[in-house]
Amino acid sequence: MDYISLLNESQRRAVLHTDGPAMIIAGAGSGKTRVLTYRIAHLISQGVDPFNILALTFTNKAAKEMRKRVEKVVGAEAKNIWMGTFHSVFSRILRAEADKIGYPKSFTIYDTDDSRTLIRNIVKEMNLDDKLYKPNVVLGRISSAKNKLISVRQYLNDATIQADDEAAMRPKIGKIYEMYQSRCFRAGAMDFDDLLFNTNVLFKDHPDALNKYQNIFKFVMVDEYQDTNYSQYLITRKLAAQNRNIVVVGDDAQSIYAFRGADIQNILNFERDYPELDVFKLEQNYRSTQNIVHAANSVIKHNQAQLRKDVFTDNEQGPLIEVIKANSDNEEGKLVATTIFEEKMNNHFSYDDFAILYRTNAQSRAMEEALRRMNIKYKIIGGLSFYQRKEIKDLIAYLRLTVNPNDEQALRRVINYPKRGIGETTEQKLFVTANEINHSVWEVVMNASEFMGNRVGTAIENFSFMIREFALMAENNDAFEVAKHVAKKSGIVEDLYQDKTVEGLARYENIQELLNGIKEYVDDPEKEDKSLGAFLQDIALITDADTKADDGGEFVTLMTIHSAKGLEFKNVFIVGMEENLFPSQMMLNSRADLEEERRLFYVAITRAEKKLFLTYATSRYQWGNLRACEKSRFIEEIDPKYLNFKYGDTAGGGGVFERVMQRKSNLVSPPPRKQVAANYTPPADFKASDTSKLAAGMKVEHPKFGFGVVAKMDTQGNSTKAIINFDEVGEKTLLLSFAKLRIHT
Repeated sequence: MDYISLLNESQRRAVLHTDGPAMIIAGAGSGKTRVLTYRIAHLISQGVDPFNILALTFTNKAAKEMRKRVEKVVGAEAKNIWMGTFHSVFSRILRAEADKIGYPKSFTIYDTDDSRTLIRNIVKEMNLDDKLYKPNVVLGRISSAKNKLISVRQYLNDATIQADDEAAMRPKIGKIYEMYQSRCFRAGAMDFDDLLFNTNVLFKDHPDALNKYQNIFKFVMVDEYQDTNYSQYLITRKLAAQNRNIVVVGDDAQSIYAFRGADIQNILNFERDYPELDVFKLEQNYRSTQNIVHAANSVIKHNQAQLRKDVFTDNEQGPLIEVIKANSDNEEGKLVATTIFEEKMNNHFSYDDFAILYRTNAQSRAMEEALRRMNIKYKIIGGLSFYQRKEIKDLIAYLRLTVNPNDEQALRRVINYPKRGIGETTEQKLFVTANEINHSVWEVVMNASEFMGNRVGTAIENFSFMIREFALMAENNDAFEVAKHVAKKSGIVEDLYQDKTVEGLARYENIQELLNGIKEYVDDPEKEDKSLGAFLQDIALITDADTKADDGGEFVTLMTIHSAKGLEFKNVFIVGMEENLFPSQMMLNSRADLEEERRLFYVAITRAEKKLFLTYATSRYQWGNLRACEKSRFIEEIDPKYLNFKYGDTAGGGGVFERVMQRKSNLVSPPPRKQVAANYTPPADFKASDTSKLAAGMKVEHPKFGFGVVAKMDTQGNSTKAIINFDEVGEKTLLLSFAKLRIHT
C-alpha cells in the first residue's frame, strides 16, 4: 500500500520522521489518526520491531481503530505493538512486576462502584457523618491526590492539604485515604488511579524495572497529549529518557479536561523537556467549511496560553453561522427543534446529521421537551435522558406520592431517601404486612408503630406525616410552590448540595432545572390547571414518549460538549450561549479557567462539518425565578463577517415555531392561535418609562407592538406581568422586568 501518497506535505513530514523527539500539533479535523497510523506502519516498514513500539491512547476505541488501520498496512505484525490506553498498558506492566511492589500478579482492579462501597464502609466503621464524608466527595479528593502523586504519608504530613480538609469540615479524609489504601493492599486490589500511581512507584523504586522497559520501548507515541495529567507525564518522560524517541500528538486548543487533572502545560512546555524537538503542524482541516474554520480561528486567537497555528481548509465556503436569539430557554428549545425539522425537510438531511451540544446536562430538558412535542426522536450521549436521571426520578416520586400516596413504586423509591433509618428488611415487612391484612401499603405506613414496633415505626410514621403535609399544601398551591417546598423539606436539595464533586454539582443543577420546568408550566398562560396533579399528568406523557426512543431509526444526538470531543456531525447546534452559562460562572475566576472554557467552545465549533447554529436566550429560569441573560462573550469574539443573526419569536404568528407546528398539525393538537404579526416602527425619541406604577386602563406604547391599553396586571412572587390589548397585534402578556413600555397620559 502506497500510504505516503495519501498524505499532504505536513502529514508526510511527520510520518517520515523516525529519530528523536517530535511534537505533532494536530488542528481539529486535520487527520491526526491517519498520521499516527502511517507513522507506526512506516517504522515497521523501516525494520523496527513492533514489540519495541509503545502507542498510548485515551480510549480503547481509539486504540482498536488505530491497530485495525495499521494492520491493513503491515498485516498481522500490528498485533505485536504495545498499543492501548494508559491504564491497560500499565496494568499489563504491573502484573508482570507486581511482586516488586508487594502485590499478587492476579491483583483485582476496583471500579468506581467498588471504591465507593469500600469508602462507605470505612466511613461507617470510623463513626463519621456520612453526609459530610460522602463516597463521591472522598473518592474525588483521594483521586486528585493520586493523580498528583501525593502518597498517604505526604497527604497526612502536608500542612496545606490538612488545612484545606479542615476548612471543608472533613479533617479525617487523610485517615480515610490511609485506611482505603491499606484495605486495597490487603485485598490485593488497585483502583484505576493506582494503576498509574503504582507504575510511577515501580519506576522510581526499582531502576532495574525502568531500565527493562526503556530498552523494550525504543519508540514511544502518545495521542491526545494535551489531556495527560502529571502522573502520565512523568511515566512517559521516564520511559523515553534513554532513547528520546518520543512523539506526542495533540492540540492545545482542545485541552478541556482540567477538572479531571489534565495539565495543558504538559504540551505547552514539551520543548523545555526536549530542546532538540522537531515540531510538525497539521493545519489543514478536512472536516469543516471555511466559515466554520475561520470562526474557530477567530475565537481561539483570544487565548494567551497556546501554540500558535493557522488552521485552514480547501473545503467550500459554506453558509454563515446562524446566531439565534430566543426570549427564553423554552423558546430556545422550540426554535432548535423547528430549525432541525425545516433543515431536514428542505435539505434532505437525516436526523442522524444533527447534534445539540450544551455546557451542562441540565440544559437538555428544554431541548428534549421541544423535540418530543414535534415527534423528533433523539438520543442522549454520555448521560441519561433528563427525566430518567436518578435525582429527577427521586423528586418526581415525592411529587407522585403527594398526589397519590397509594403509589407503591413511588413509595419504594423514596421511603428511605434521603436516609431516615428505614432499611430494606423493614421496607419488605411493610409490603408483606399490607398483603397479609389486605390493606394498602400506605395504610400500614400511617400506622407503622402498630405493625413494626416503636423505634422504626416512629421513623415510618414521621415520613407519612411529611407526605400528608405535602398533600395538604398541594390543595391550595400551584405545582411550582408545592414542588419547591417538597424538594427542600424532603431533604433532596440538602443531600445533593453537600456533594461538591462535578457529578454532585450536575445532579444539584438538574433538580434546579426540573423546578425551572415546573415554573414555566405554571407561568404558561395556555395552561388553565396549574395544580401539581395536572403537571404530573403532563410530564407522564412526556416520559412515556421517551421510553419509545429506542426502536431504531434516525435520532438527533444530544450531549455535553465534553462528551462530543472527537466526534463530528454535519449540523451542530451549540445552545445556551450566555454569560455565566457558557462561559460557566465557575470558570470566570482566573484567566486559566476562562481560557479552558474558550477551548471548550473551540471544540464545540469544530464538531460541525456543514452548518453551525449558536443559540441563546435573553431570559432563563433559575430556581424558579426568571432572570435576564446576557449574550456570551464568545459570540462577540467571532468575526461578525462569519455570522448571520436571527431572532426567534414564538409568541406571535410570525414565529417559525407556529409555521412548522401548523405544517405538522397531524402530530400536534390543537394548532397555535394565529395572531397578526407586529409591523410597528417606534419614533426616534422613543424612551421607555418607569413601569413600577403601571395599572390597568393606562395607554402604553411598545417598540415592536405599537399602541395598546393595559387590561390587567398580574403579580406572582417577584414577577409582575402586564396583559395588554394592542391595537394591531391583539393581546400580549409582557414581563415588566424586561418589557420596554412608554406610558401615555
